[in-house]
Amino acid sequence: MMTTKNCWPDLSPVIQQAKKLKAQENAATREQQNTAEFQNAMQAKHKELELAQKAALKIFILSNPDSYLSLLALYSVGGPSPDPTEIDPLFNSLSDALKNTETAKVFKKSLDVLRNTAIGVMAPDFTQNDVNGHPVTLSSFRGKYVLLDFWASWCGPCRQENPNVVKAYNKYKDKNFTILSVSLDKPDGKASWLAAIQNDGLSWTQVSDLKFWNNQVATLYSISSIPANFLIDPTGKIIAKDLRGNDLENKLEEVLGKL
Repeated sequence: MMTTKNCWPDLSPVIQQAKKLKAQENAATREQQNTAEFQNAMQAKHKELELAQKAALKIFILSNPDSYLSLLALYSVGGPSPDPTEIDPLFNSLSDALKNTETAKVFKKSLDVLRNTAIGVMAPDFTQNDVNGHPVTLSSFRGKYVLLDFWASWCGPCRQENPNVVKAYNKYKDKNFTILSVSLDKPDGKASWLAAIQNDGLSWTQVSDLKFWNNQVATLYSISSIPANFLIDPTGKIIAKDLRGNDLENKLEEVLGKL
């Protein structure tokens, strides 16, 4: 029988740590906050808190297969872009009664869509025009490691992340690695898009159809938040996703070797 009586997991330790981290961020000077080192350090700490929260929620889900709260916890674990390989065992642990609710069915349907771009599958191919209106096809990069990067000139977190992406590109561009960036800029945003490319030093291939969130490639890859990225191996297979901060360089070091 499906229940709702179980209490939500105790996340107070995570919340307290989050408050301390926020205070630490606020105590830093604006100059410190704008450095890549500070941003990457904060990002790493936020990731630790995220993992701690996920761990608590996963224990709750597995311990309460009949509770509707477990389904809500599953949404929290998955976030805006759930990884089917992580979520499947948790979803399958739910009771049949819970899995047959309308909320669960909607969640399962959205999860099934994401299987098309999950780690281990072949990256969906596409063609989109570059800044000069020339068509660029993803499969034309076969034989190289490719970071498929989704961003936009209007996206603050994307612009903050760009120094990390530039650093990784400059370090590994001669080791069979490149980047293909897809911009979610708006129909009237081409000038802003081009200016951001120039100002942020993004010297690799850039494409966009300037359709904002309706960008055809973003739709194909089920992008619901940016920045987002997929690391694709020379055969065209997705081997990692959403690599931010030091995680991007660490993954490239893993697959391409330490420089």
